[in-house]
Amino acid sequence: MPAFVSSPRTAFGAHKVTTDEIADDIRAHHHDHPRLAAILRIIDNCGVSSRYFSRPLSSPTVSGTADVHERTQAAFDDAVALSEQAAVAALDAAGLTAGDIDAIVTTHATGWAVPNLDVHLMARLGLRPTVRRVALTTVACAGGVQALIRAADLVAVRPDSRVLVVAAEVLSTSYNHSATSIESMIYKALFADAGAAAVVTGIPLTPGLAIDDTFEYTLPESLDRYRGRLDARGMHFDSTKQAPSSVSTSLPALTDWLGPRPVDFAVIHPGSHRMIADTAEALGLEAQAARHSVDTLTDEGNTGAVSVLRVLERTYTGPPDDGAHGVAVAYGPGFITAGLRCHWQSAP
Repeated sequence: MPAFVSSPRTAFGAHKVTTDEIADDIRAHHHDHPRLAAILRIIDNCGVSSRYFSRPLSSPTVSGTADVHERTQAAFDDAVALSEQAAVAALDAAGLTAGDIDAIVTTHATGWAVPNLDVHLMARLGLRPTVRRVALTTVACAGGVQALIRAADLVAVRPDSRVLVVAAEVLSTSYNHSATSIESMIYKALFADAGAAAVVTGIPLTPGLAIDDTFEYTLPESLDRYRGRLDARGMHFDSTKQAPSSVSTSLPALTDWLGPRPVDFAVIHPGSHRMIADTAEALGLEAQAARHSVDTLTDEGNTGAVSVLRVLERTYTGPPDDGAHGVAVAYGPGFITAGLRCHWQSAP
């Protein structure tokens, strides 16, 4: 039996930051960088025009000199706040209250806290003490789809369950001028902050996405392709030269799983324009079919685990035809792929 996903809701950081502002900030802090011209050119061509940070670009925990403790605490505090906003909105969109929820799946990789986001939201939202919890803490960009997979698993075991899925990332915590590699400069322009939430059920509450099957794949020998790193100055995000080719290397496993049935629509993680284009092409889709992913990356940047839920939210505003076959896919570090085979159901 399918699992059904209500329309997600997204909460963005309060501070809109343009790519021109990012470029000016890098220019000011790294005026003597030997590859400054190349960095600025790459940033200008990365395809992101704006993004939202939970704190101003000039704050100590973004472009300032706050240490790892201050940055980590600020990132987690902001993630909890964004998560709560998104979850309240998602419950309302599904016509539910906190008391209706039987399980919660959270995904969050920025900031650090024990207990984590799931337990904090139990109190913030007023969930029942008996609610089941699954906390994903290191899945990062794959987290949105991975959380939907875990929610579908929960619904398969208990079909009457209502599962709240919540993702949050404060990736501005990795905007750190102590990191000067080309990759770290690119991530300054790509990453953003947001929270998103949706409800997954065994009985459709609204028109929307129905999950028919799920897929998980770990690219062999990819442990270092994308990775997080902590030091005294904060969290950093690193990648190797092989990282950009990881999508194309992993896509045959995804398409083999999908089989020959044509794909009508796709919800693709907007990690980069190349990532979106390569995935759409492998699925046999025209560029127009990936427009929600492209628009999300252009207007809001890469919000990690939140991104796919945001692309799905956009999809609800111009939904596919009833019965259309689709795929949702996201990628995460080292290099993992999380996928959903799904269809669109126009009537609950």
